[in-house]
Amino acid sequence: MSLQEIAQVVLYIGLLIALAPVLGSFMAKVFSGERTWLTPALKPLEKFIYRLGGIDEKAEMRWSTYTMAVLVFNFLGFVVLFVIQLIQDKLPLNPQGLPGIPAALAFNTAVSFMTNTNWQSYAGETTVSYFTQMFGLAVQNFLSAATGIAVLLALTRGLARRSAQTIGNFWVDLVRSTVYVLLPLSLVLAIVLAGQGVVQSFSPAVQVETLEDYSQTIPLGPAASQVAIKQLGTNGGGFFNTNSAHPLENPTPLSNFLQMFSILLIPAALTFTYGKMVGSIRQGRAIFAAMLILFLVGLTVSLWSEYSYNAVTGVSASMEGKETRFGVANSVLWANATTSASNGSVNAMHSSLSPLAGLVAMLNIMLGEEIFGGVGAGLY
Repeated sequence: MSLQEIAQVVLYIGLLIALAPVLGSFMAKVFSGERTWLTPALKPLEKFIYRLGGIDEKAEMRWSTYTMAVLVFNFLGFVVLFVIQLIQDKLPLNPQGLPGIPAALAFNTAVSFMTNTNWQSYAGETTVSYFTQMFGLAVQNFLSAATGIAVLLALTRGLARRSAQTIGNFWVDLVRSTVYVLLPLSLVLAIVLAGQGVVQSFSPAVQVETLEDYSQTIPLGPAASQVAIKQLGTNGGGFFNTNSAHPLENPTPLSNFLQMFSILLIPAALTFTYGKMVGSIRQGRAIFAAMLILFLVGLTVSLWSEYSYNAVTGVSASMEGKETRFGVANSVLWANATTSASNGSVNAMHSSLSPLAGLVAMLNIMLGEEIFGGVGAGLY
């Protein structure tokens, strides 16, 4: 490994250790209803949503009511996303004139995004309209992540209160997770990514002539806004078919680093949120430390394996299947981060990892929810 690659890995881990407690403490205040520096700007929006939905923010729910709210809300989200896909040819923001998505594929996608799985069996740039991307998939990226946080909060209150009859209000938890955490972080990240060259446009795809006199289609669309929440919400569904290996979805070393970092930021911070809310910050630190150690062991083994000499291929640090713009270390770091968080986004092909690094990735997939896991889901 070069000094530059070592510095990037160290910076990644150092920022995670430094920022997770800060964001975790902020979220603990938000979910406890305390005033934060964002309250003056966002409290009116929060109140407006409560009025619009007829929600009493001071009313709490029993576990059974909370559970039913989670199930019904997410079922309705599945239905809406399913229908949007079926009729996308009749909806606006479809400059490519894409047809409605077949029912089987629409069902698959709706289930996947509603559950924060975001497994895809379609190419986004040739299958999904801008409307479906924005009002269907991106909305579920927010809501599935917020649901995971809400369920974690219910569990946390159940442990902290012990004999209490209520565990909070699902609608309040959902709104606060979205308004105070996911939206602000996504807005900032989307602006930075757009500045780095991630496309954010409503224009149709562009046809160009290459230097070899071939015609090539350059896909466009509102990608930056969806890439931000796909990473922060540990969703991982790509706007384009090749996900974050696509140069218009991940164009620069900075965009690559920020997307990788966003994958683990909120899951790591929620350990400190948990510690604050149960009144024992040491518990939060212990959970974070255990998760980080598991992550670092897997990352170390993967990097050692990738940079070791392979007697079969006759090389070390093989670039086959790796992200040629960012190098082996960034490909391996991304692979470990995404599989440790059940995120699913990629900037290189996991099948091209060395055998031992590939084993670590598969182990992370099996144990990922116990390392950092999805937003909320990993911790509970």
